[in-house]
Amino acid sequence: MDKLTSMNVFVRVAKAGSFAGGARDLDISRAMATKHIMHLEGVLGTRLFNRTTRSLSLTDVGASYLERCQQVLLEVEEMEAAVTHLQTEPRGVLRISAPPVIGATHIASAVSEFLKMHSDLTVEMILQSSPGDLIDEGIDLAISLGALDDTSMFARKLASSSLVVCGSPDYFAQHGIPQTPEDLENHSCLVNWAIAPRNKWLFKADAGYTGITVSGRMQANVADPIRIAAINGLGLVMLPTYIVGRDIEKGRLKVVLENYTSPPLDVHAVYPHRKYLSAKVRGFMDFLQEWLEHRVSRPGTE
Repeated sequence: MDKLTSMNVFVRVAKAGSFAGGARDLDISRAMATKHIMHLEGVLGTRLFNRTTRSLSLTDVGASYLERCQQVLLEVEEMEAAVTHLQTEPRGVLRISAPPVIGATHIASAVSEFLKMHSDLTVEMILQSSPGDLIDEGIDLAISLGALDDTSMFARKLASSSLVVCGSPDYFAQHGIPQTPEDLENHSCLVNWAIAPRNKWLFKADAGYTGITVSGRMQANVADPIRIAAINGLGLVMLPTYIVGRDIEKGRLKVVLENYTSPPLDVHAVYPHRKYLSAKVRGFMDFLQEWLEHRVSRPGTE
């Protein structure tokens, strides 16, 4: 049996936590997955998994071998990319991670248009608040909002969106309109955990930006719950214009503190540290950058 194929099966089974799950990921039978693992164990002369009727876990040797297998498979992928990097037509499977709101709207729309242009390409989208472990999860490209945390990854800035503070007319009728950022300490501020720093809203000061500590009756790791709460009069939100633009246009939300500037929310494409980018990743990044430049920076556009 091909050792690289067996190593790939081993990695998938280990990540899935079962032979059935690993086999399903690779679209092979459970029996075939078992044969590949037994082949590796025979070659290595040791067990890679502890097997019981109810559970499957890595042995100490298996855990060490898993890490090395991932490194080898990544190097093979990089070598293949080096050979084929002159290829210009995106093809194969492109795995994309994106935050839920922008992922379900702008990124999904961009993916649809890109797929129309490239018939040999398929896309798998994972919507999650953070990019996750790109290598472990096999993600080719992740969309990240705000400051970048993982310096081991490469990133390209795709677009920026203005952040605005807004609330419903009913809320302002009951609680008044804040005139300065400091007034926010006396208001219910609904916090989006996905925008750092978590409980501070930043405004431009004489030297850089100053943070105002805010709190309210609702927090969420995505924008939509607090956006809906703000429309229903539960407090103020600081969100990018591509999320609240339509609500502002329709009068459901009203912008305040317009004379106080907040730092823009940057949209980045993040990808694993590799010397060569495949045509599918490079092509989609180029397309997405142009797509977002004409939409994310303009309020309320789709």
